[in-house]
Amino acid sequence: MFKSLSTSLIARGILAVIIGIIALAWPSATVLALVILFAVYAFIAAGLQAARAFSSRTAGPVIGHLLLGLVDLAAGVIALAWPGPTALVLVLIVGVWAITAGLVEFSAAFLRGEPAGARVMFILGGLATIAFGVVLCARPGIGAITLALLFALFNLIAGTWMLVQGIELRRTGKTLQPAHSPHREKNPA
Repeated sequence: MFKSLSTSLIARGILAVIIGIIALAWPSATVLALVILFAVYAFIAAGLQAARAFSSRTAGPVIGHLLLGLVDLAAGVIALAWPGPTALVLVLIVGVWAITAGLVEFSAAFLRGEPAGARVMFILGGLATIAFGVVLCARPGIGAITLALLFALFNLIAGTWMLVQGIELRRTGKTLQPAHSPHREKNPA
């Protein structure tokens, strides 16, 4: 059990580090890859909406699911036809999400019963998230590259962590293996 889990962690860590290095070296290509992933997601969503439409017994949901499927299909085609504007729109969506999340986090600081330390952390975290969202919305072109670089940094950190955890788990498994080995000799007493 330890070996398969540790191998999985090590493989995922290596893959994440490689993706992080590629994203760091080519942030523009990373943004394009994220747009393509969005298009693939939109195409899959369109297919699922079509499947849901034809699995319904009544006409009302059929039309609604087909319309949603057409919107998803159009979003995928637009993303592939105009990747630059699509990337900017995705950055604006992330920016608005960050502003909203920051406002919620900031307001959570003023809930009753929060200790002073947690309150300060909510305020600081909320302000940082709001600032990040404002920067993304103010400069979406630079924001797209920034998101690609943050994606790279995340993968490098997460990949390194997975590698370390996989190696440690493998060491732990080797240490525990002799103690629980079913082939140990029995005491002839």
